Amino acid sequence: MKFIKLTLLFHLVFGIQLLQAQFIKPDSLYTKTETMIPMRDGTRLFTAIYAPKDKSRNYPILLNRTPYGVGPYGENQFPRYLRPSDAFAQSGYIFVFQDVRGKFMSEGEFENMRPMKSVSNAKIDESTDTWDCIDWCIKNIPNNNGKVGQWGISYPGFYTAVGMINAHPALKASSPQAPIVDWYTGDDFHHNGVLFVPHFFGFFSSFGQARPSPTKDWAKGFQFPGKDGYDFYLNQVKSMKYVDSFYQGKIAFWKDISAHETYDSFWKNRNLRPHLKQIKPAILTVGGWFDAENLYGALQVHKTIEGQSPKTNNRLVMGPWYHGGWNRALGSHLGNMNFGSATSRYYQDSIEFPFFEYHLKGKGKENKTKATVFETGSNQWKTYAQWPPKSQSISYYLNPGAQLSQTQQGQGFDSYWSDPTKPVPYMEEIDNGMSREYMVSNQKFASRRPDVLCYQGQVLENDLLVSGPIEVELWVSADVSDADFVVKVLDQQPENMPNDTLDKRVVNNSGAQLLIRGDIFRAKYRNSLEQAEPLTPGKEPVKIHFHLNDINHRFLKGHRLVIQVQSTWFPLAERNPQQFMNIFEATEKDFVPGFIRIHQGSKIVLPVVNP
Repeated sequence: MKFIKLTLLFHLVFGIQLLQAQFIKPDSLYTKTETMIPMRDGTRLFTAIYAPKDKSRNYPILLNRTPYGVGPYGENQFPRYLRPSDAFAQSGYIFVFQDVRGKFMSEGEFENMRPMKSVSNAKIDESTDTWDCIDWCIKNIPNNNGKVGQWGISYPGFYTAVGMINAHPALKASSPQAPIVDWYTGDDFHHNGVLFVPHFFGFFSSFGQARPSPTKDWAKGFQFPGKDGYDFYLNQVKSMKYVDSFYQGKIAFWKDISAHETYDSFWKNRNLRPHLKQIKPAILTVGGWFDAENLYGALQVHKTIEGQSPKTNNRLVMGPWYHGGWNRALGSHLGNMNFGSATSRYYQDSIEFPFFEYHLKGKGKENKTKATVFETGSNQWKTYAQWPPKSQSISYYLNPGAQLSQTQQGQGFDSYWSDPTKPVPYMEEIDNGMSREYMVSNQKFASRRPDVLCYQGQVLENDLLVSGPIEVELWVSADVSDADFVVKVLDQQPENMPNDTLDKRVVNNSGAQLLIRGDIFRAKYRNSLEQAEPLTPGKEPVKIHFHLNDINHRFLKGHRLVIQVQSTWFPLAERNPQQFMNIFEATEKDFVPGFIRIHQGSKIVLPVVNP
């Protein structure tokens, strides 16, 4: 145990020293220029270029296109460091940062997740803008070697993924990191048709405002009255019908969201997956197991390219990170979970930097590992020839009496009284946004509520490694015409765990039920996200079938697998009035309580490796 403590201390202290030591002053090695690059339709996009002062050799171009501003603006103004990591600045790259069309200092009109021109009949899209930018850079930036790499996190990850579609020949390597792929089914603001309110509300109150003319500044967003988001959304916002009054009609995209409740052409045209075909650059998709925003996008980009573009050099990296944590933090812990080492530094030095060095400079050896993923629970990096790896599907039945087992037992159902006017909090902590720590939060408090079913497995006699997506099959009935179903997969820690952590930010987890994966599904979309159907009170049970995002988690010997089922998850997810109706037309008077039943035969199916 002493050796483990010393090793952990070394990793944490050394990791902090590395991150603190890595930053150099960009102006000492680079010259900055700002220019307006013309697109094929004449629109000019603001671009900041950082080129090495050493002109004795040629350099590859590293491109980042963003809607968040490429500041600091001004040719004498430099950022503290040039991302993605200081290794790139020291090695020598030409860094190109571009404001996308209609944002900050670029000309044109901005459109959220602009559809590809093949479905919009437009003359341009983000793919053509990327092509035009690269073409201009190759022809006009001195001392470039004719090779380009692109990277970006979150929305810039979307622009990176779009940029590799019909890519410019000079684009040799792309790294979409936490990319947005589909804003209705699983990324950011919707999960299976359910709106994630606090994430949308705060972000779009600033980002969604119109930009009448080019600007260097962010718009001022909504000022919350306090930190208690539960109280704010329940007692002040009250229902989705009133959101626009808080926005004072300034957020055009809210009008789009509320006008398109189902998965119609508006959302389908913004689904990037059908276009990920014949991808030519080498791809390194990066995501975080505990990314509250775009975990879905990272997994879907990799999976879709594997299926639709099988000849592509297509790699995946998944670490124990929150949204963008691999670029912004040590990656040693999140919430109450300790990962034992500086995982972000390992990724930057051993995976990301070598990837671009090889494909853009021909340095080093090509890493042909298909998937490099962190195994939570055991805190180890693992490599696989495919993702998900080969596994055995093992069913765990939610048996009446709140029993969890691999055999179907008992008859009848479990039930709870779901009252949307008294919703289940999604975590104990107080926050008016979408807390990134919720993805690993202790859900023991929820198990004590009468409107949450808690199915507890036996103490594990051996480790249980689950790698891949989790299938959910519920047989449900209700006294109401609609309901939501939240399913949470939890790792219950043993009681009286020794408090031997050296990271004092992480508390002792004895007896905690830590969230490993959870998601929500709306019953009216059980047969199609495109066409809603009501539940019929008094009828036979109906099937709710969906998948939770992948995990790579080892439930250790002595722990328990626990499944929680509930119908509210507030304020993370909008409240369902539990009546079959358009959610955006519901007032506070439309919310009705009712009994929800989980019938025998309900189960989750785990992809178990080496059971």
